[in-house]
Amino acid sequence: MKLTLHSAWRASAPYRVRIGLNLKGLDYAIQPVDLVSSQHHGEAYRALNGQALVPTLDVDGRPLTQSLAILEWLDETVPQPRLLPADPFDRATVRAMAEIVACDIHPVNNLRILRALTGLGVDQDGRDAWAQRWIVDGFTALEPMVARHGKGYAFGAEPGLADCCLVPQVYNAARFHVDMTPFPAISAVVARALEHPAIAAAHPNLQPDAQKA
Repeated sequence: MKLTLHSAWRASAPYRVRIGLNLKGLDYAIQPVDLVSSQHHGEAYRALNGQALVPTLDVDGRPLTQSLAILEWLDETVPQPRLLPADPFDRATVRAMAEIVACDIHPVNNLRILRALTGLGVDQDGRDAWAQRWIVDGFTALEPMVARHGKGYAFGAEPGLADCCLVPQVYNAARFHVDMTPFPAISAVVARALEHPAIAAAHPNLQPDAQKA
């Protein structure tokens, strides 16, 4: 199986998929996509991903899009180690944790939204305040879930889907100067996760297109 991940170094959604691929122990190539220069809006990339978003995972010439869909596909095709627990109730809980990040926090803070805010005349302080508002809302919901279910990682004693989403979102929280003091459980599991070699290797600074932030 030949895998190529169309990725942008510090974008959250490709970061999630890099973690998942690494946890599965899969070999894959990185094809950088320059979001700053709007490469993702070019004809060649749109032919792969009609939304012009990252990531796209090319699997033997067949493209997969949307990070959560890709991660669940990985779990279905490479069952071990699991990203989702075996118990259906636990799986639903982990999906809920992941979706707080992927559906409720990240979409209103990604590059296209920040560019739209800039176009409306919102300055950097205003954009930071916007991002902080939604990150704090989401983390406020996630903190008790992580405190209840985490046993070293966001859910249980092994890294999984929730960590794939939470680690990149905490990275983004730092970019937007979010005070993490009210979220000790989240901070602890992410610090632990970053010590895992597969998760550490997915860090934005280690990507081939990494730039000085």
